[in-house]
Amino acid sequence: MHVRFVGQVQGVGFRWTSQRVAFDLGLTGWVRNEPDGSVSMELQGPSEAVATFFTRLLESYRRFPISYTIDSKEDIPPVPDEAEFSVRF
Repeated sequence: MHVRFVGQVQGVGFRWTSQRVAFDLGLTGWVRNEPDGSVSMELQGPSEAVATFFTRLLESYRRFPISYTIDSKEDIPPVPDEAEFSVRF
């Protein structure tokens, strides 16, 4: 799944929180800041875990004006050599 988050998502620990939540749920993929102030993300894993990821992440930032757009909703199976969710720079 490819997702773009907008709002107050840079400078607030959003990528690191995303990484922690993804790790807890066994998801793989990546997250990175974009020049336009948004955050891009790719999530790989079971649909149920991805849904739980969104619930937990948005609950962590419930006081921040954050919204997201799902660029591609198709499930992305975990890449065999990719064993973690990483923060990209």
